[in-house]
Amino acid sequence: MKDPIARLEEMEAKAQLAGGQARIDKMHEAGKLTARERISALLDEDSFVELDKFVTHRCADFGMQDQKILGDGVVTGHGTVDGRPVCVFAQDFTVFGGSLSGAYAQKICKVMDLATKIGCPVIGLNDSGGARIQEGVESLAGYADIFLRNVLSSGVVPQLSAIMGPCAGGAVYSPAITDFILMVDRTSYMFITGPEVIKTVTHEEVTKEQLGGAATHASKSGVSHFTEVDELSCIARIRELLSFMPGNNAEDPPHKETQDPPDRADEALDTVVPLESNKPYDIKKIITAVVDDKHFVEVHKDYARNIVCGFARFDGQSVGIVANQPAHLAGCLDIDASTKAARFVRFCDCFNIPLVTFVDVPGFLPGTNQEYGGIIKHGAKLLYAFAEATVPKITVITRKAYGGAYDVMASKHIRADVNVSYPAAEIAVMGPEGAVNIIYRSELEKIADEKARAEARAKFTEQYRETFANPYKAASLGYIDEIIRPRDTRWTIVRSLRTLKNKRQANLPRKHGNIPL
Repeated sequence: MKDPIARLEEMEAKAQLAGGQARIDKMHEAGKLTARERISALLDEDSFVELDKFVTHRCADFGMQDQKILGDGVVTGHGTVDGRPVCVFAQDFTVFGGSLSGAYAQKICKVMDLATKIGCPVIGLNDSGGARIQEGVESLAGYADIFLRNVLSSGVVPQLSAIMGPCAGGAVYSPAITDFILMVDRTSYMFITGPEVIKTVTHEEVTKEQLGGAATHASKSGVSHFTEVDELSCIARIRELLSFMPGNNAEDPPHKETQDPPDRADEALDTVVPLESNKPYDIKKIITAVVDDKHFVEVHKDYARNIVCGFARFDGQSVGIVANQPAHLAGCLDIDASTKAARFVRFCDCFNIPLVTFVDVPGFLPGTNQEYGGIIKHGAKLLYAFAEATVPKITVITRKAYGGAYDVMASKHIRADVNVSYPAAEIAVMGPEGAVNIIYRSELEKIADEKARAEARAKFTEQYRETFANPYKAASLGYIDEIIRPRDTRWTIVRSLRTLKNKRQANLPRKHGNIPL
């Protein structure tokens, strides 16, 4: 009789080798890590506890009964990141191209169920050719089982997906439901149907990279939130993102000690915002100047660049930042920007991350493309997200806040807790020039002399600016709590976060709202 310990060690060695050394070498030659190497890089040293190491598929068709590999193409388990628990699964491309079987899906479902029981994030490292064709509907059922858990876990525990190879067909929908998707440049891609199918059906010719590469999804579709240069950078980004998030929706985000003084003033901020209302500037100069240690992790950096979203800290406290970007499309809200920001706001609200909003918005982007594309319903998503959010909400108006966009961008009227403004801000239905053309149209039309008409227009414009296009009218009505010097932005936000630390607010009882999708 074989020694039981020797047998166990032999089985473990077989499981570790997965699809074999030749396939492992091929992965390395392609600049890719194996599933186990990825988990090792992600988790704290010696913290990984593997589950279902000896599971194999159940298929007996097409000769599959003679091709059983321990683990069946996915490595699952739990461990820690910076000492905090996480659950993880990593698809193994060396085993049947990482294709999903019924047993493989059960392994993933098991670790996802564990994550919701113990209240920790789930990280999926995706590298799969899709459904295992030999298993037919059992493979499809496995995908649906995973999708269901993605949905039921949404807003309960953070879910992060790293795409580290192919992700095609039905396989894309699990990452699509998760909170953040990370891709590796040049080695990962996502699409519903591949280039060959597209060529057959629509006669379009497109490469995998053009169709579903990291650059495409980061800048055009908005499917991917982060693009990293290699797999280790991608894994490092996951660890960084987790540092801003709680383990689940019942916890607060972790606090990180900082030596950055909470009341640090920055005189340079007094001149960052141009006095001219139509002159662009980079809102990220303000963001990086006021957050802890000038560290800002931008989300969706290359998509909808007219709005900026990302994570930072104030006085060690994790926050989500949303900001109009005057350096792109003048900071207008459009379809893509509204959708991008709405999803980010809702993530922060799910996981008790306070929201800090910087406002410099001239309005919604005009044009038939926007109207036909549904800017009304898409803009309403952002309005809905901010209004529904019950986390602490702090809003800083840096320059313009015009029209309905003023309301949407976390105004006092949709339950922002602290609303402050820089002294030169303009808060009005529209800009002074446009307002004058409407309000004083008849008076201006009566002035025949062109020079006199221009002087009258300038006079009316200045009157409007003095009366409405400044923060004092809003402050007199209580819509702005305080007008601050730009240099004091950091201390204002830190002080407000401290005040709001124990904020408790709940929405009316309901099954769920009906966001305008």
